[in-house]
Amino acid sequence: MQFITNNILRNPPVLLGLIAMIGLIIQRKSFAEIIKGTLMAAFGMVVLNEGVGMLSGVIAPINTAFQTTLGITTAEGLNDVTFTKSFGGTVGMAMFIGLIIHLLIARFTPVKTVFLTGHMIWWFPFIFVAAGVEGGLTGGILIAFGAICSALYWSFMPWIMRKYVWDATEDDSFLIGHPTGMLSLVSGFVAKRVGNKKKSTEDLKVPEKLSFFREISVTGALVIFIMYLVVGFIIPALIEDGASTVMTSINSGLTFGAGLLVMLYGVRLLINQIVPAFQGISEKLIPNAKPAFDCPILFNYKPNAVIIGFLVAMITSTILIVIANTFNVFGIMLVPLVITSFFECGAAAVIGEGQGGLRGSIIGTIVASVVMVALVGFSAVIYSNTIQSWILIFGGNDFSLFGIIAKFIASIFG
Repeated sequence: MQFITNNILRNPPVLLGLIAMIGLIIQRKSFAEIIKGTLMAAFGMVVLNEGVGMLSGVIAPINTAFQTTLGITTAEGLNDVTFTKSFGGTVGMAMFIGLIIHLLIARFTPVKTVFLTGHMIWWFPFIFVAAGVEGGLTGGILIAFGAICSALYWSFMPWIMRKYVWDATEDDSFLIGHPTGMLSLVSGFVAKRVGNKKKSTEDLKVPEKLSFFREISVTGALVIFIMYLVVGFIIPALIEDGASTVMTSINSGLTFGAGLLVMLYGVRLLINQIVPAFQGISEKLIPNAKPAFDCPILFNYKPNAVIIGFLVAMITSTILIVIANTFNVFGIMLVPLVITSFFECGAAAVIGEGQGGLRGSIIGTIVASVVMVALVGFSAVIYSNTIQSWILIFGGNDFSLFGIIAKFIASIFG
């Protein structure tokens, strides 16, 4: 089980390569087509991961600089080591059982979601088990609680989002399996009522001299360059000792722009391979099933909306966080949600664009950003004994929302 967890379920290139292979075999494709399709799907995921890694590598130091300045620490950044050492086995068991329940839901109910975002297959049991611990659950009940909550999330949230996703992409062959869910639903709901679909983010009229802004990689690079420049002067901890603030900002901008290009190429490569191959699984094993992918899949469809959403979310959430910290609204110090602002709110901006064009994207993202700050504040309080430092950095999304709900339910039985 540990081998399967670490080498397949938490290894997206291998997982999606195997899924593509199974789908092609079911469709009785030739040996050459099976080999090519399997490897190309895996290559697409590797490229996508590398692109996302480049983006995260640029964004993470900004978060770290704020944490250092505000005196907030987190064990190894990506997860709470103490909690994982104590409950890692429980999370693993919840993940396995949850996946079985999830696939049974897809096979025998009208909810035809197959969740394929590899790392999120680990992180949702992680937050649900933490919620169970906070609620006083132990042993087999804790495992069952984490498994059921995870299976319900993997099955229902992508399915609830489907129409918003299909409106934004004009493609009903896939779903989104990512904790942007509630923020995207809020953005889409608001955008539909206040927006104007006739004016799209992708139709922005830019003077010929500024036409380079139409390229997402160039725009992203400039945004990060300016952000590093500003934050670097305000918080010197962002810049390594002896390094030039200007040159660090330039290099970070270049890396971010290149990361966007790499990520978008990986998205196209993956979609071109995994969707046709998945049709075999859909036809034979789980009829009418739809694969649910990571949120960067959306970025290829409305790239301008992603950058607009990131900027709007960063500005809105940072202002709200300063206010919350000044007046001690949550009784805990919050840090700017750079990662959530880019990935979750970038996706929410695309969904908002699909419902209400440019105006819908902006206003929808503003409202989603307010929700994001409220969620991270309340969830950090309820996770005070387990993964508080982790949720402060990666929360403000479905991790926070469903963690709060799960803790409330667990407290009834704990």
